[in-house]
Amino acid sequence: MDMIRMTEAELPGGLGALAEKARHEPVTITRDGRDDLVLLSAEEYARLKRRDRRVGLTEDLSEEWIEAVRSAKVPDEFAALDAELK
Repeated sequence: MDMIRMTEAELPGGLGALAEKARHEPVTITRDGRDDLVLLSAEEYARLKRRDRRVGLTEDLSEEWIEAVRSAKVPDEFAALDAELK
C-alpha cells in the first residue's frame, strides 16, 4: 500500500506540534470521541512493519520439514484441543 507523503511544512496548523510529539511516542487522534488515527514516527512504523506476519506455503517446505511435522508428538496437555480439528 502506498502512503501519502507530505512535508511537515505542508501540514495544516497545529499538526507540526503533533508531529514533534509523534517522534517520541504514538499520538492518537480522535473523531467524534473515538480513536480514529494514530500518528507515529517513521522508525516506529518500520519496526511494526518488520513484525508483520510472514507467510510461508506448505508446498515450499522441504521433505525433511514435512516429515518432522508428521512425526511430531503433541504433549498430552494439549489433547483437549484435538476436538478443534474435527
